Amino acid sequence: MSQTSSTSLESAVLETLAYSDVFDYPLTLGELHRYLTCLAEMEEMQNRINILSAVGTFDGYYFLSHRRSIVGVRREREAASRSAFKRAIVYGRLLGVFPFVRMVALTGSLAVLNLSKDADMDYMLITQPGRLWLARAFVVTFGRFMRLFGDRICVNLLISKSALAWHSHDLYSAREMCQMIPITGMEVYFQLRQLNVWIKSFLPNAESFPVHTPVVKEVNSLFQKSIEFFFRGKIGDILEAWAMKFQTRKIARTYGTGPEAIFSVDLCQGNFHNHHSLTDQSFRERLDLLVERENRS
Repeated sequence: MSQTSSTSLESAVLETLAYSDVFDYPLTLGELHRYLTCLAEMEEMQNRINILSAVGTFDGYYFLSHRRSIVGVRREREAASRSAFKRAIVYGRLLGVFPFVRMVALTGSLAVLNLSKDADMDYMLITQPGRLWLARAFVVTFGRFMRLFGDRICVNLLISKSALAWHSHDLYSAREMCQMIPITGMEVYFQLRQLNVWIKSFLPNAESFPVHTPVVKEVNSLFQKSIEFFFRGKIGDILEAWAMKFQTRKIARTYGTGPEAIFSVDLCQGNFHNHHSLTDQSFRERLDLLVERENRS
């Protein structure tokens, strides 16, 4: 049995539910424990939940007491996400065959089966060092082709294998890392987690994969190896530099810039909607509201 104080455990439960509430996403007991912001045993956590008036429960889901309506929202979105999730896994395996791609993971709302209407299929890719922008050129071309079939593939985060240690250490980044669904490149995925052990300080119970993670298939593609052979050495270096210059200019013309959009030889983070800061703001507002209600009672 852990030695977590009742006060810190209660606060962690409310923090965890408040964060998920930003996305209208009530949690099962297992999910609440997995994303709990302090180390605790499942039984210990459940005992505290049972006496928290600020926590509601219905049909196996837990949420802030005034937000029972989001249970229906989650059910509807989960049902609507199932077919898109299956397609996204297939697309992810195809992305894993492309040149210089070493890992593919599904991220964003679809990774947790919480897809809202017309949302993108978001992916994170890890690439061979020195070939990130060539990899992006291939996968973006594939994404444009798939739009003809009605699916919007958005590879908005690419990281070089030589830069796996993530720069932001906060709850948002920890949740994104733990919610992602690895599709190809399990060895690289484990390297990613090992080089980001700071996640445990935010989500100490999130060691396992999300429950709907599919079987990860390793890529051994003749197509991939053949194309990579062509782009080796000086030719590849020259084309990589050109690809980075061309794509970053086009991105700036199309989307502009923003504080959460970062582009370098080792990182392409195309977040132009300040999702990180807006999520954090909404989360803080919910925590402040909880404190206000507690003071009134």
